[in-house]
Amino acid sequence: QVQLVESGGGLVQAGGSLRLSCAASGRTFNRYVMGWFRQAPGKEREFVAAISRSGSTYYTVSVKGRFTISRDNVKNMAYLQMNSLNPGDTAVYYCAADESPIPSDRRAYYDYWGQGTQVTVSS
Repeated sequence: QVQLVESGGGLVQAGGSLRLSCAASGRTFNRYVMGWFRQAPGKEREFVAAISRSGSTYYTVSVKGRFTISRDNVKNMAYLQMNSLNPGDTAVYYCAADESPIPSDRRAYYDYWGQGTQVTVSS
């Protein structure tokens, strides 16, 4: 099992940046695909980005070129660098871990979830 704890959310003006962090417990962090999802009020949780065990990255179209997902397998950390934020990015952001080897954009494939961190972008 793995436990995930997100941090780094907050309030930022449009055009600003935030870096989210996800701390994972356990010794097998490098065996998991890591993903970031977000959920805005009244909307379903949606895929944002994923990173494979070897570091291949995947993004939803709306964040490509603005967000960067990364991982540090020594520190058991995953990150989401978010630049050029806009009010449409306002949501609770969740870190997730997937035991299967192939990254997915479907939340049902992810086995473990953090508690989420709020990101609010003001116009």
